[in-house]
Amino acid sequence: MSSAEQPSRRTVLAAAVAATMTAGAAGPASAVADAEDAETPPARTVDHRSWTTYADWRAGAAQGTRAVAGERPGLALATPLGTVDYTDPHTKTTAAWEYATWTSPVHQLAVPATEAIASWNASTPAGTWIQIELTGSYSDGTATPWYVMGRWAAGDQDIKRTSVDDQTDGRSTVWTDTFAVDDPATGLRLTSYRLRLTLYRRPGTKITPTVWRLGAMGSDVPDRFTVPASAPGLAQELAVPRYSQEIHQGQYPEYDNGGEAWCSPTSSQMIVEYWGGRLTSGQLAWVDPSYADPQVCHAARYTYDHQYGGCGNWPFNAAYAATFKDLQGVVTRLASLTDLETLIAAGIPAITSQSFLKGELTGAGYGTSGHLMTMIGFTAEGDVIANDPFSVDDAAVRRVYPRREFENVWLRTKRYNASGKVVSGTGGVSYLYFPARPTARQCKALEAVGVRV
Repeated sequence: MSSAEQPSRRTVLAAAVAATMTAGAAGPASAVADAEDAETPPARTVDHRSWTTYADWRAGAAQGTRAVAGERPGLALATPLGTVDYTDPHTKTTAAWEYATWTSPVHQLAVPATEAIASWNASTPAGTWIQIELTGSYSDGTATPWYVMGRWAAGDQDIKRTSVDDQTDGRSTVWTDTFAVDDPATGLRLTSYRLRLTLYRRPGTKITPTVWRLGAMGSDVPDRFTVPASAPGLAQELAVPRYSQEIHQGQYPEYDNGGEAWCSPTSSQMIVEYWGGRLTSGQLAWVDPSYADPQVCHAARYTYDHQYGGCGNWPFNAAYAATFKDLQGVVTRLASLTDLETLIAAGIPAITSQSFLKGELTGAGYGTSGHLMTMIGFTAEGDVIANDPFSVDDAAVRRVYPRREFENVWLRTKRYNASGKVVSGTGGVSYLYFPARPTARQCKALEAVGVRV
């Protein structure tokens, strides 16, 4: 994240915004007034489905993979289907890999979607990696291609984790980590999908990746400059560690300009450590010992998407969090600050994605075309307490932002940039990290916001 209002490299929703924008759209001031008068929030516009149980893994179509039982059921490579050569586009190295696949059952979306984002949790020991793909049916009965949603490994010694550009059939496109219908104004929607996992390992070895969670969030968030205001319902603050991305400026510029752009991994590391995740001295040995908070450098390196050229790939951050013992991570959309209150009340912080002009979020002091923050609570007045990594140092990370302003910049799908041009907003995108074995209260809270555990 840069403090300047710059064009975002993430082009998710840009085509949709351009296609559906009309000359008579309300500007920010009149739209805010309309939203303030709203009495009821819109119906939920998100469908999140994950495969996590032994029965789930048994229900899919396995070709060379096997379901693994136990406290944390998963999917592993059993008998390879064969070998395939993969040329890493970022190293130009070609290597042979044994592989096997698993394909999910068809999931019928309760919310026919304009967008879908996959997320996964896995262990990939050295010598292994995984690929995640999505295919689906459109509302007119035709099918999408198989789209690659990510090629991922926890480390970077075997392949460079990467999204895949230039995937489109002329009706939908994958933008880094997001499947998006090109022109939602036509009424075209994604009505169902399947996910496919391909597990890879070095030929002749017995090692295997293990996938514990695989899912996708489909959504159809209406185009809007503003959202209905929610009523405050909670005063609580969670004790989440505070880390600044800004103290890392200039450090490891090979991971997207050093700390200046590390809002996502910095936020991820805060919540990982809230749940007790710790890195060993051995894991941090590669970091210059003169750098403070070396774990933030580590998070940047191990969330970095070599195609996107940044650390802001949403599923890669969730997958990074789940590499820590007994943690899960998902990417979803939340509907309102009431959803965030539900999570905070159960002890679950969240990471939110938002964009705004300088002056649209009182107390921020900057504008951004895309920024991640960690939501840790609410004041007695209902305002948002955030750990904002875009701060001069760790001590300055805790911020209080006005409830109404924050809710709007986070949940809207359209906004005006500094030039007066209509551009996209993220529509409530959030990362949720939580225990592999959550409490009954945590399960109830997660299910209330649409995440099955």
